[in-house]
Amino acid sequence: MKAWLFQDFRQKQKLGGSAPWSVGWIDPDGKRKSKRVGAKSVAEKHQRMIEGQLASGTYQNKSRKDWKSFREEFEKKILPRLAPRSQAVMRQSLDCFEKHCKPGRVATITTAAIDSFISKRTADRGIKAGSKVSAATINKDLRHLKAAIRVAAEWGYVVKSPKFRMVREESRIGHVITAENFQAIFAKCDTATAPSKQGFSAGDWWRALMMFAIGTGWRIEEILSLKWEDVNLETGAVITRAATNKGGRDDLDRLPGVVIDHLRLIRGFGAFVFHWPLSERRLWLAFHKIQEAAGVHLICPYADRHECTSCCHLYGFHALRRGYATFNVARMSGPLLQKKMRHKSFSTTLRYIQLADKMSEAAEAVFIPEVAKAAMA
Repeated sequence: MKAWLFQDFRQKQKLGGSAPWSVGWIDPDGKRKSKRVGAKSVAEKHQRMIEGQLASGTYQNKSRKDWKSFREEFEKKILPRLAPRSQAVMRQSLDCFEKHCKPGRVATITTAAIDSFISKRTADRGIKAGSKVSAATINKDLRHLKAAIRVAAEWGYVVKSPKFRMVREESRIGHVITAENFQAIFAKCDTATAPSKQGFSAGDWWRALMMFAIGTGWRIEEILSLKWEDVNLETGAVITRAATNKGGRDDLDRLPGVVIDHLRLIRGFGAFVFHWPLSERRLWLAFHKIQEAAGVHLICPYADRHECTSCCHLYGFHALRRGYATFNVARMSGPLLQKKMRHKSFSTTLRYIQLADKMSEAAEAVFIPEVAKAAMA
């Protein structure tokens, strides 16, 4: 590609031979660009520089696009391609960035600006009283912000995408439900009062939910989105839909016989297998009340870092998913476990496998006095 020298006609008429020289060129997007330089020798130097950048593919546009306009364009063109939940989380992260950094032009978002955002975000209050926002939450915001700015760079609004220094996260092990606690919770499902008026008891509904979760390893969102039309109680075939699962693809699974037996007890006329007419918060509260009735009281490993609430001592629904992986690591291959849990990356499945190995090694490493062994003989 070529760049050319020229003098503005009006300036030449007014100033004659002393009129400033300009450089003109066509950028990679096909747009005509020009820059007034001054002396002809300086203009020739700038001409050679532009021609070199165009020839080597290192030419970079200097956009004056402001953040507000970019975000409107981004939300119009890119966000609709994401899942509804991902759209909401992306907006939250961008809102947080705007709150702390108040960006002007997109091109001014540098690595220094990103580091400044991390510093301010770290000081934000966490969910629990007396706590600060977690490193995982900050990294989530950074991943979404990085994805948005990468698009800005592809659109030519940023000369170069800035570097993102992720915050170091602790390698935490979430609660994994034990067989004993599962049995205790399962036995207390009759204490539940919701959902009601569906042709079966709330206890049957919760027992079916618990058995389905521990028997499939599905996420709670997937379970609640399951429709009867995707379940075959005769063959045990069940389909999880791309629109409702995190993997973003339809997948076929098989239900164990005991899960099918519990599903038959809650077979109704509604569209959803596990119809929950109340809010998500009420679902968690109901699950916690069943656990309290079962006498579940877990030790919070972070009690010294925040003011504990009742949630710290009870299982979340994901503990059932962790339990499924832990109980089945020795029963199926790694690739099969990945397929069952619908992990996009095997590295995620590997974390579950390593967790099960650690738990097994910890149990085997416990010292048992010989006198105790003799007493059990």
